[in-house]
Amino acid sequence: MEMEAAHPQADGFVGVFDSGVGGVSVLQHLVRELPHEDFHYFGDSAHAPYGERSVEEVCELTDAIVDRMVTDGAKAIVIACNTATSAAAPELRERYANLPIVGVEPALKPAVLAGGEGDILVMGTEITLRLEKFQKLEERWASGAPVRAVACVGLAGRIEHGNLDDADVHELLEHLLGAHRGEVDRVVLGCTHYPFVRSQIADVLGDVRFFDGGAGTARQLRRLLDQRELLRDETHVGEVSFASSIDSPEELELYRWFFTQPC
Repeated sequence: MEMEAAHPQADGFVGVFDSGVGGVSVLQHLVRELPHEDFHYFGDSAHAPYGERSVEEVCELTDAIVDRMVTDGAKAIVIACNTATSAAAPELRERYANLPIVGVEPALKPAVLAGGEGDILVMGTEITLRLEKFQKLEERWASGAPVRAVACVGLAGRIEHGNLDDADVHELLEHLLGAHRGEVDRVVLGCTHYPFVRSQIADVLGDVRFFDGGAGTARQLRRLLDQRELLRDETHVGEVSFASSIDSPEELELYRWFFTQPC
């Protein structure tokens, strides 16, 4: 049922959320694309990762986050999570028809269009790869190149803890991806956590090109804000704030650390 989400105002903030730290990789693209906007980032670390929960749980958690952001004055929402986008975006757009809501999806199209000699490896959570959104994406684009979809169980949860150069991260990636070494030349990072371990993935797979949806999400947000005359004045200095369902100084410091990391 459609809800009256206030009438978005240009001086409102953009709400960005993920199950944890992964969406910070998307936030980096958003800030680069829209430096004059205010972004409020929420990581639901107490329930991370969403990719290992049921669709019903993901929808319930997502609804609560968006409802709170709308109440607090969000002028747009970015679902910086492939799993939550697949599970909940259509229903959220129906409920908040007057609110720009942008999600992310695995960047399979640009990976196919880029061309290459090897196969395309799509890394994602089990839910993302199973739901209809990815199935339709693969059906439309997989004819352009052989696609190998790998459900990377445990990877997003491990990234949540930081210390990404530790041996156990390499061991997990070797376990998940080692069988594809030398057979893929493009890697689609179908979870927003994964850009933070690009170099570690390359250590396992070798010389590959990476594709993720962060930049496209940022461009789409700009288009929607521009269409609805919701862009901030360019004299405004944008601010970024962080919050988490694990409300501790250590957790928020981890989010800020990820915000400084290349991805």
